[in-house]
Amino acid sequence: MPRAVICRELGPPESLTLETVSSAPLAAGQVRVAIRAAGINFPDILMVAGEYQLKPPLPFTPGMEAAGEVIEVSGADGVSIGDRVIVKARHGCYTDEMVVMPDQLSPLPENFDYAQGAAFLAAHGTAYHALVDRARLRAGETLLVHGAGGGVGLAAVELGKVLGATVIAAASSEEKLAVAKQRGADHVILYASEPFRDAVKRITGGQGADVIFDPVGGEIFEQSLRCMAWGARVLVVGFTGGIGLARTNLVLIKGASVLGVRAGEAVRKNPALGVARMKALDALAVEGRISPNISHRLPLAEFAPAMRLLIERKAIGRMVLETR
Repeated sequence: MPRAVICRELGPPESLTLETVSSAPLAAGQVRVAIRAAGINFPDILMVAGEYQLKPPLPFTPGMEAAGEVIEVSGADGVSIGDRVIVKARHGCYTDEMVVMPDQLSPLPENFDYAQGAAFLAAHGTAYHALVDRARLRAGETLLVHGAGGGVGLAAVELGKVLGATVIAAASSEEKLAVAKQRGADHVILYASEPFRDAVKRITGGQGADVIFDPVGGEIFEQSLRCMAWGARVLVVGFTGGIGLARTNLVLIKGASVLGVRAGEAVRKNPALGVARMKALDALAVEGRISPNISHRLPLAEFAPAMRLLIERKAIGRMVLETR
């Protein structure tokens, strides 16, 4: 029988349990996937704590993305037993198997293993939506990426280089910055070494950054408004460092835009956007130009320590739970 991580009460990762569950019945048009790996994302941690915008009814299984193999199909077009797939969900991926609709599946890039597939779309999809759909990043522009040692930050570094930008990566440790350099960053800033707004002005000759990618928020967001170029686009991606307050005079003076980034909601409202995004990301992955940096691969039973590593900022890039 399959196993699943179950949230029966809201709280820290240690309050979750790994339980044996019954296989869900397969209705017409559905697909059963044997999950081989599930990606860990910060929203998973917020969701089990009751601090995320989506609040599933209890009990539920966390996990927004996974990868595995199709093992059963019930009248679903375009899907076959044996297909290697990426699974997209709002929750439910920390498990050995899932029943999903075909539109929740994307082909696993042919050169990816299951762990890479499980760590791909949430981060790279968010970065793509932010830089391409929202900011319209252009070749020759300067991109500042905050939290560049995290999964979505490293994805933004990679995609920024693919799009032809000069990329400045900012992170909290030399180790994280070394990985960002490997992924294409042209310049790096260690937060503890100097105020990053001063570093950005120094690197850009006083011009500032054209696009600022911010999954951190808080003071990072507020200080980012002080190193913007004229016409800058500031991307609000997340709040791992708290909610930041925008000084609207700074936005006005620089003719800047502050743009919210919700990659999943954008696709739910416009599915064609998701199709185009997946096609572009798959092509870049197969060409070897982008891939997730996975710092930890842990068995499903170690879900709590794995989530704790993410909370403590000890991951560089992505973390994955493997079921087999």
